[in-house]
Amino acid sequence: MVVIPAVDILGGRCVRLTQGDYEHPKVYADDPVEVVEIFAAAGARRVHVVDLDAARGTPNNRSVITAMLREPEIELQVAGGVRSMEDADALLEGGAHWVVMGTTAVQNPRVFERCARRHPGRILAALDIRDNQAAVGGWLDTAPVVIGSLVGRWDRLPLAGIILTCIDRDGTMAGPDVETLSRVRRMTGLDLQYSGGISSVEDIHRAISAGARAVILGKALYEGRLTLEQALA
Repeated sequence: MVVIPAVDILGGRCVRLTQGDYEHPKVYADDPVEVVEIFAAAGARRVHVVDLDAARGTPNNRSVITAMLREPEIELQVAGGVRSMEDADALLEGGAHWVVMGTTAVQNPRVFERCARRHPGRILAALDIRDNQAAVGGWLDTAPVVIGSLVGRWDRLPLAGIILTCIDRDGTMAGPDVETLSRVRRMTGLDLQYSGGISSVEDIHRAISAGARAVILGKALYEGRLTLEQALA
């Protein structure tokens, strides 16, 4: 089981959104690079970094992410606005250990499949679910796809895994959506990371019992509901 703290970047600052609401971000730090350093010092081996600006198609925070990639003690999985082979190549060549693709994985499967085959074990698919539909474009839209068929296609690719985010739970600290997690677990043999609603060690155990290989923690860490040391232990 792997515990992965999250750093979401909006306008160059470390923020958290609730249920993907860009209009009311909560700022936790002005320097996301320092946040990554704090997580590394606390024992994290991997951090989930999301460029929220790039995810919705506005100017990105690649300079901030480049500075994060210089941190030698930690591995980064980078998400947000990775829409092309060139985007994936640039991040991986720049030091990212994994690249996360969501919108492209759903809406442009040919490009996604080429990226997965070009970088085996280095690409993660993001399955962001709202109202049983796949959310795209920084969670601002949904795509009319059948979740089972989508995951079935991904299951045949040499991916590093799938990140399942239950958007209705994201930022709420209301506990994981174990029903959705269990359902997706039955669809794939790939490793699953789970994100959304986790706020306690008990929630982590529930997610793992439902089939997650790793959990991504965000607001619970920033609000002090759970320490990274407790989660890692």
